[in-house]
Amino acid sequence: MPRYIVVEGPIGVGKTSLAKRLSESFNSDLILEQPGENPFLEQFYNNPRTAALPTQLFFLFQRARQIEQIRQSDMFSPVRVADFLLEKDRLFAELNLDPNELSLYEQIYDTLNLEPPSPDLIVYLQAPPNVLMRRVATRGVGYERLIDERYLERLGDAYARFFYEYNEAPLLIVNAAVIDPIHREADYHELLKAIHRIKHGRHFFNPAVETIA
Repeated sequence: MPRYIVVEGPIGVGKTSLAKRLSESFNSDLILEQPGENPFLEQFYNNPRTAALPTQLFFLFQRARQIEQIRQSDMFSPVRVADFLLEKDRLFAELNLDPNELSLYEQIYDTLNLEPPSPDLIVYLQAPPNVLMRRVATRGVGYERLIDERYLERLGDAYARFFYEYNEAPLLIVNAAVIDPIHREADYHELLKAIHRIKHGRHFFNPAVETIA
């Protein structure tokens, strides 16, 4: 059984809800992003150009603290489940920062000397922008209503490129547009069985078939 599982995917895809449910199933530690703590996030959605850099740096420092807590904790503790992969921080930076801001961000990133533990499994949730928009609207977070569908499209493309090249850990790519592992028990248990089976490689999961590349 994997001891460190990361659930990833774009805004609205359901990664935090799935991470919470997996944590309950594995009786594990749960490590979550805390976007509500970021004082710049609402300003970013309202005017991305003026608030992109402080928003990104706040998240970087927040994730760095969480990663350090993982590294310093007991390595023989039970399974850990997280709803973020540290390396994706740079994905957002490249998407949202201008060249000068990105250069400053990269200098700060490098000075932190981050050495995150490698996941035993990454569960990457995919869904098209229209599905993400619908789910974002459903969860009713005020400032998220400012999110533009074109931004979600660019974000989804960036995630797809990132994981197309990713080979640092076993990867389960889940078609989250047509399954609902949070509200449909059958979907969740099929996904859970797939997670237990994976030891290495790149896998694809949908309601009907699982294939291995």
